[in-house]
Amino acid sequence: MANLLGALIGAAIDRGDGDSGIKGAIIGTVAESAIRVLAPIAATWALGWAVQYGVRKAWRAAAGADPVDAETGRLRTQPS
Repeated sequence: MANLLGALIGAAIDRGDGDSGIKGAIIGTVAESAIRVLAPIAATWALGWAVQYGVRKAWRAAAGADPVDAETGRLRTQPS
């Protein structure tokens, strides 16, 4: 199960070029390793962004400033 993603990537590469399976296997293994390293980094970044967004929005709401611009619907960067 651990190598399933690498195998799927390798198979897709093999179908595309029609050469031997070695190239697909190598690229699939490299892609799987990269995903294993980058997935936790991306998840940590996304969680940090969501927490920062929520804290900023809550802080501005507690301070009495509406954190969302009525015209654009986006979070304001400067209190007005």
